[in-house]
Amino acid sequence: MRLRVATLVALAVIVVLAMSTVINTLYVNPAIAEPLTRADAVVVLGGTPYKRFEYGIELAERGLAPEVVISNSVGADDARLRRICATPTSVELTCFLPDPWTTRGEAQEIRTLAEQRGWKSIIVVTTKAHISRARYILGRCFGGDIMMTDYPEHLSLVDHVTGWIYQTAGWIRALTQRGC
Repeated sequence: MRLRVATLVALAVIVVLAMSTVINTLYVNPAIAEPLTRADAVVVLGGTPYKRFEYGIELAERGLAPEVVISNSVGADDARLRRICATPTSVELTCFLPDPWTTRGEAQEIRTLAEQRGWKSIIVVTTKAHISRARYILGRCFGGDIMMTDYPEHLSLVDHVTGWIYQTAGWIRALTQRGC
């Protein structure tokens, strides 16, 4: 009986350590390009933190890329994003509505734009918890250099955990899909 309990405890410890490693690697401390180097475009993946879109434009305006592409995942009727997309900048700005309305849809549009515009490298801005999955999905569609970075967000523990659960579901879907 003691051996059985010890085995179960050891197994539970191994599972907890494995989950902690996965969470840390994928969601807490994903590989981020530091420092960012010049690229053909800055691509900002969708979401509702509008500051992330502005941050992508700022990166390009600092000389990191001649153009910015913003994925409009907040909806075609979102007035604030329409205003961001209509504001003149010193770089070329393209906004698009992904179809399908997922990271995969964003990756497919990025592939199309890259082929049309001859991109060999991109800087991708997204949330920290989304970086690893986005890199995986984009890598299936874009064969060039992908530098991932995040826009720092201040989230509660509940928001972090909810995001990790959402991202895990997204990973399951991404791992079962084929092609771009």
